[in-house]
Amino acid sequence: MSSTTSARSPDLGAALTGLIVGAVTLFIIVFTIVKLTNSSYAAEHAAAPAATTTGTPAPAPAAAH
Repeated sequence: MSSTTSARSPDLGAALTGLIVGAVTLFIIVFTIVKLTNSSYAAEHAAAPAATTTGTPAPAPAAAH
């Protein structure tokens, strides 16, 4: 090994900062996408047929042969 190579890089702090900032940014992006998608489909759930909200089971789909 060369004498200029060290086991601990001097850029470790910058690397960890980038990792943490990147993970937080990714979490925020995914969380925003999920919230926007859920709000987009909220109207479909509100317009569900009355049979599914009264406790009456919906008819089962016919089996494909």
